[in-house]
Amino acid sequence: MVSWTIHPDREPPKRVLELAAQVERDGGRTLAIYQEPLGDHWQIFCLLPRERVEASPYQRDLSPTHVKRLAEAMKKLDRFVDPVVALSPKPGVYWTPNGNHRRAVLEKLKADTIPAILVVEPEVAYHILPLNIEKAHNLKEKSLEVIRMYRALATEEPGSTEEDWAFQLESAHFITLGLLYEENKRFAGGAFAPILRRVDKFLKLTLRKGIPERAERADLVRQTDAALAGVVIKIRKRGINHPYVKNFVLARTTPLSRARKTLPPFEQTFRKLRDNIEEFDIGKVRYEDIQRSAIMAIPAGTE
Repeated sequence: MVSWTIHPDREPPKRVLELAAQVERDGGRTLAIYQEPLGDHWQIFCLLPRERVEASPYQRDLSPTHVKRLAEAMKKLDRFVDPVVALSPKPGVYWTPNGNHRRAVLEKLKADTIPAILVVEPEVAYHILPLNIEKAHNLKEKSLEVIRMYRALATEEPGSTEEDWAFQLESAHFITLGLLYEENKRFAGGAFAPILRRVDKFLKLTLRKGIPERAERADLVRQTDAALAGVVIKIRKRGINHPYVKNFVLARTTPLSRARKTLPPFEQTFRKLRDNIEEFDIGKVRYEDIQRSAIMAIPAGTE
């Protein structure tokens, strides 16, 4: 018999009971129906057939290293104590926006079922970034997740704008970087992120119209990166091979002043940045200057 908790006098809505029954039909087992303590949303604690659980389409790629480390830890503990978060876009299919590495480990260890907290509302899939805390995202992973989510939203909610999804997308510059990482997984996003973060804002256009605009922005960054690569090659030919060379050149050519309160538009910023890079005097670059800048750029340690 399935129980529900928190407010035992309240019967779950029909859609919740139907989802619980679907779990049983799909070969899983509903353990409890309950209201989570923060917003009183109905959720289902269940065991899902492992073969029916997959990553949401907007997920970052799996990290083999993290999967291996998790597998070793689980085998040593000989138990699974951390349910994944799941939702069901259609009967027989379950996505996990939070827990894909754990899902992969259970698959690797050939477990029959996956303990899951099943969320009733499928739109929670778009909250992947704030929900997914299993493994900290790096810039590339976050940007790729955002652009995948953006494309899905442009199809499902074409009339909505980037501002409507600001919480889920987190920051506008992830969209532009996502396009660049899709084309080149080795793109130096970390070097351009500080500038992009300041001038790349959410568009007021609908998502469908926003995709071409984002492509143009990504192309401007790509052109700037090509100009930067040319300067870096010339500097290295002078025997200066410090890993901070690219960041050093960007810091010396950026048209953005830290003290400046009113920032120029995105297009103006990157056209000016590209021009500044092309005019950069590499003859004045010294190894000790780059080294000093790199040391100053290292963030202070935190406890």
